[in-house]
Parts: sequence; structure tokens; C-alpha cells
Amino acid sequence: MAAKTLNLEDAKGANLTLVEDAERGRQAVHDVIVAMQANRRSGSANTKTRGEVSGTGKKPFRQKGTGRARQGGNNPPHHCGGGVAFGPRPRDYSKKVNRATKRLAFSKALTARIEAGDVLTVPSFEVADGKTKTFVAEVLGLAGEVRRVLVVSDAFSEETKRAARNCASAQLISGHEVNTEQILHYTKIVVVESALPTLAARTAN
Repeated sequence: MAAKTLNLEDAKGANLTLVEDAERGRQAVHDVIVAMQANRRSGSANTKTRGEVSGTGKKPFRQKGTGRARQGGNNPPHHCGGGVAFGPRPRDYSKKVNRATKRLAFSKALTARIEAGDVLTVPSFEVADGKTKTFVAEVLGLAGEVRRVLVVSDAFSEETKRAARNCASAQLISGHEVNTEQILHYTKIVVVESALPTLAARTAN
């Protein structure tokens, strides 16, 4: 099975909406990538304030006569074991990006990879015996010696999924699920021809 490099003419023939303007869509790609990375943040970092740390609340010593600075308790931030002033609190880092911006970013990223010659097409992709060794050989035959390969199709057989699940350098994904970050992350992108209409629908204005 031989792979064919997808060029701009073939992409247009497959009804993919391309963004060939060098400046258009760059900000959209940035916004979408930042939002995706921010949405993965748990925001669970937490510190205790002086009111939350464990302590008696009792004055450590009398107000006057000791020669020391007056203290109202052991929980303020300047005490060892006291609360933290202005420390991190649980928060939501998520960002929202509208649908048009996501579509533009996806089209821009896909166009850039096509222009770079990193998108390949194949009539079909299947590993009938379900073995990782066979899967790796198939990927090497299609994309060559590269670090990361993304295989995009509308559907994969259970045997193909089983063969790919133990291969860290390659990933299977459907045309409905592939996103802008994955398009930019992987060294080579192998697209099964049956997934081209799905990608065309996702890039349509």
C-alpha cells in the first residue's frame, strides 16, 4: 500500500476549504491552542490562609512587658506553620473559543501541513492480524522514519485499534475528532480517503 502526498490541487478537488493567505488565521490558531491547553489545567493548586490552618488562636505571649513585638496568634503568614498570603487557590482556567474561530484555526493548520507536504493519503488502512509489529511496519511503509504519525479515518476495525494501542509514536483518530493541536503536533498525517469528506465538512465556511 503506497501513500500519496496530498497537494493543494488535490485538496481543493476533495472540497477542502484552504486558507492560503499567510496572515489570515494565525491568531485563530494561537487562540485555539492556548484555549485547549488552558482547558486541560486542573486548577486544583491550593494553599491555606491564616483562617484555615490548624492552630489554637491563643495569644502566644502577653501584650506588654516582654520586649517582643506584639502577636495575636501563631497563624499569620509571617509565622512558621502559619497561613500563606496571596497563595494559589482553586480556580477555573478554561477559555471559550467560538465555532467560527475553531473552524478557521483547523483550516489554517491543515492548509499549512498540506503546503509543507506532511499530509499523505491512502485508499485504506487496516491491520488484519491485530499485531503491533504489523502496525509499525505499515506506518513505516507509509510515512517513513518519523517521530510521530497521526492516522485519520472515519472508522477503524477492532484489530487495527488493538494493534495501535501499544505504539506510542502513532495514533489513530477519526475525522470527526481530530483537532488543531494534533494537526500541528504530529510529524506526518496519514488520511484515509474515506475521511476526506468529513474533513471537508469541518473546514467548510
